Amino acid sequence: MIRNTFFLFSLILTLLLHACSNSDDSIPALSADERLPGGLTSVDSIRSDFMQPLQNLSKQRQREFYVGLSFFRDPWVIAPSITSDRDGLGPLFNARACFTCHPRAGRGRPPSSVDEPMLSMFLRLSIPGKNKQLGVMPEPTYGTQLQVRGTSMENNFGLARQNGIAEGDGVIGEVHSYIEYTTINGKYADGSTWSLRKPTYKVRDLAWGDMHPDTLFSPRMAQQLIGLGLLEAIDEQDILSYADPADKNSDGISGRVNRVWNRQTNTTVIGRFGLKANQPDLTHQTASAFRGDIGITSDLAPEQPCTDLQPACLQAKDGVDPNYGVEIKPDLINAVSYFLRTLAVPIRQNWNNKQVLAGRALFYQANCNTCHRPSYKTASKTIEPELANQTIWPYSDLLLHDMGEGLADGRPDFEASGIEWRTSPLWGLGKSEKVSGKPFYLHDGRARTLSEAILWHGGEATSARDKFMAMNKKDRTALLEFIHSL
Repeated sequence: MIRNTFFLFSLILTLLLHACSNSDDSIPALSADERLPGGLTSVDSIRSDFMQPLQNLSKQRQREFYVGLSFFRDPWVIAPSITSDRDGLGPLFNARACFTCHPRAGRGRPPSSVDEPMLSMFLRLSIPGKNKQLGVMPEPTYGTQLQVRGTSMENNFGLARQNGIAEGDGVIGEVHSYIEYTTINGKYADGSTWSLRKPTYKVRDLAWGDMHPDTLFSPRMAQQLIGLGLLEAIDEQDILSYADPADKNSDGISGRVNRVWNRQTNTTVIGRFGLKANQPDLTHQTASAFRGDIGITSDLAPEQPCTDLQPACLQAKDGVDPNYGVEIKPDLINAVSYFLRTLAVPIRQNWNNKQVLAGRALFYQANCNTCHRPSYKTASKTIEPELANQTIWPYSDLLLHDMGEGLADGRPDFEASGIEWRTSPLWGLGKSEKVSGKPFYLHDGRARTLSEAILWHGGEATSARDKFMAMNKKDRTALLEFIHSL
């Protein structure tokens, strides 16, 4: 059905393209491809979630998708238990299931008060120095990620508590991490006002003593998950061809790849997943999240989220399968990775609406497309054959960019500096509110609206941000409507 509709729209647009064309040569003509961000994998959906399989998956392959979904959605339990395929939670963790951080495969949110624990975001941490395999030097006491919960059932599922390490039947969380905001006010060129909230990250109730005095913090809010398999299916050379680390074309944009460690091949490769592109592929990303967020070990992340300075954590019961030496078997990691790889991108709505088309022109005129690269064609050979040879529209170059001091976390990650972030894809943003309720944007959810997210842009994106600020309200609204349509 989608294939036939696609060709019908192609025919119609071929006849009408001149009517949609713009005299500005920097604005490409509208293409029928743009309606289907995931190519022929796109789904036509009115559902309030992002949890549909690729449109071109066979019935058998869809069944495999739903197997992976079950291990993504259902909670893990403390070992030992009779549900041996799902035990091993903790001893330190932030969530009991992937679904907790990514509800409906959508975005997380920052805590609503200083007393609410971080449930769908967390703080990464490290100290200055380099580690080839990890990308950072772990903080000696707390490692590379803070976990706010532990396996103590007597203490509200192990929430961190001052002067406490273990309580009764288990380990408590490492810390209570929270956010305090200050307000920044300003005006657009037309006099309209705006307000941003600037976060400061703090911790209390440290269960294992003080942190290293040079500890670096970096917040991470869970991001939406659609289209990950299509991003993985982009040919590496296509990503590299767009990098311009020395800004040879003098456009002020110097995107570059991160180079990260692949534990399967024991080699350094380009990164494309994670907010700093610190993971090479979806299987590594999945294994890292299981360990860091749920406390589940795997072949690619076999160590418990405990350090040598946390003896009660190291001595806690685990759910290690003696046949594999880890808590989640490779076939289950692969099942969840397959689920993530085959999550579909929804078809765009109102994609050729007059206001949306005006916003599209403004997007190109402001040079937003320089970092938010509109489209690719996926490789001819891909892990899942359904992802091959698709024209896709993620609006990301998957490269690292200097985003300015306002968004800087000051924490390097492999070759990413403390001021660089990977360009986030824009597809699906218009559906975020329907999926996640009130959506939050950027790496830490500080932005409550898309306009706030744009206003936080700096560094290489300063020029594009300033052009947005110079627009009148009508044009700003049109640009935002275009982004909402993606």
